[in-house]
This record gives sequence, structure tokens and C-alpha cells, in this order.
Amino acid sequence: MGLMDGKVAIVTGAGRGIGRGEALLLAQEGARVVVNELDAEAGQAVVDDIAKAGGEAALSTDDCSDYDGAKALVQQAIDTYGGLDALVNNAGILRDRTIAKMTPDEWDAVVKVHLRGHYAPTHHAFGWWKDNGKPGHVVCTASTSGLLGNFGQANYGAAKAGIAAFATIGAMEMWRYNVTVNAIAPAARTRMTEGAYGAIETGGDFDFWHPDNVAPMVVYLCSDASSHISGKVFGVQGNVVELYQPWTSFGEIVNESGRWEPADLVDKVDGLFDGFPIAKEATNGMARLRYTMTQRS
Repeated sequence: MGLMDGKVAIVTGAGRGIGRGEALLLAQEGARVVVNELDAEAGQAVVDDIAKAGGEAALSTDDCSDYDGAKALVQQAIDTYGGLDALVNNAGILRDRTIAKMTPDEWDAVVKVHLRGHYAPTHHAFGWWKDNGKPGHVVCTASTSGLLGNFGQANYGAAKAGIAAFATIGAMEMWRYNVTVNAIAPAARTRMTEGAYGAIETGGDFDFWHPDNVAPMVVYLCSDASSHISGKVFGVQGNVVELYQPWTSFGEIVNESGRWEPADLVDKVDGLFDGFPIAKEATNGMARLRYTMTQRS
């Protein structure tokens, strides 16, 4: 018996890396999986691997960031396997550049794949679950680049921060319909991370940065065992799962006589930082990571 026995799941960007591991483990745990991948050869290889292991899978080459493509993707799961129980929004790209050097195309491409690539499939999945009175689970893929910030990744980080907010809001909207929406901020050795940061350590008795290490938490969040959890963001890497705290107000300053005058704030705003571990100057958010693939200054 597996956590996903009798269930149907979609994984976007499932041809390689983290998405591939998610699709394989979902199938191993009993799900019938629609492997969504623009690279048909890579996607078919995952479908074949699932079949060789005794599972069921189908290939979708639809563009998950396109409204009609995402609709076709969700409909394929319904037509092929009779329904949909879980959606894993994983597809992503990088176009790293500092803001001053970033082109509009580099900005738009990343925002489209990540944010529209989450919105469009989720929109159609939500509609089917609501219309049919079915429960469901969505796993979104955020990033520490969005939660903490990372130099040279304004497009990627902004999209990933948006995904964390998207999951939080989707969870609120769909809780009454027995649909959960959670996000992960994964860290693993993939083509994307090695392209950005160079070679990442491998091997040992336990390969901490192997992309397949992310999949168990995703399978759990796709299963009914997690139905009591929604709107949360989890860090996932190696053998570690973390829970991220949402943005929280640390303190306040109040002008008892009414609206502030700009000049009065000159001597007051610094007081917001008193007693709290928040620096006034620009800082490297990634320095707060418990686990890092590479040393970053």
C-alpha cells in the first residue's frame, strides 16, 4: 500500500531533476501520473521508467504556462484516468542577471514560466474540484531566492516570492472545498542550480543534494494524509524538512497626534530596529540558510 494508491497526479516540468523524482515516487506510491514536459524525449523517458517499474503514466507536452495548454493538461488527466487528485507545479527556468543588465525578455520569460505556470494549471484544477465536489492537493514550488533573496535573481526571486503568496491565498480560497495548497522551497543539485552556482558536491553514504530527496515531502503533501495542512511553505533538502514563518511585523512606531510629518520620521524610524535581529543595511538573505549548496558572500 502506498500513500497515493488509486490517485491521479500531474507533475509539471517532470522530465528532469526535482520534477522527475517527484513523478517517479508518486507512481511508486500508487498514483497514476501525467508527466508534463516540453521536451518530449525527456518526458517520455520518465513515462517509460514508471512503466518499467510497474506504474502507470502518460506524457503531456502542453505548455503549462499557457492558459489553453494548462486546460488541456488537466483535461488529459481527467480523460485518461478519470479524475485528478493532486497537482505539482514544478516547471521552472532561470535567466539570471542583475536588474541593471536584465532584459525585458529575461524578466518576462521567468515570470511567465513560474507564475503563469502555477496559475494556469491550478486555475483549471480548482475549477474541476469545485464543480465536481472533489477534494484535491496542490504543491507549489517556491524558492529561498524568493523567501530570502539572492543576488542576480530578481526575476526568479520575485516570481518565487509570488508563488509563496499564491499558495497562501489559494489555500484560503479552497479550504472550504477540501482542497489544500502548500509550497516547498527545495534545494537540490540540478541543471538549474549547477548552471547558476557551479559543481555541487556529490557522493558519500548519503547524497544530501540529490534531487530525489525532495520527492517524499511532495508525495506526502499530495496525499490525503496531509489534508489538515494548507497554506504553508516548507524548506526541503537532503534529509531535512523546515517550516517557514510568513512575513511578521516585528514592531511599530506610533504618532499619537495623527499623521506623521516626514521630518519627524528622521529620528523615529531607527527605533523600529531596536531589539530585533534586523539590519538596517542591505544584507545577503541566503546567509540565513541552515543548509547551503555553495558558499555565498
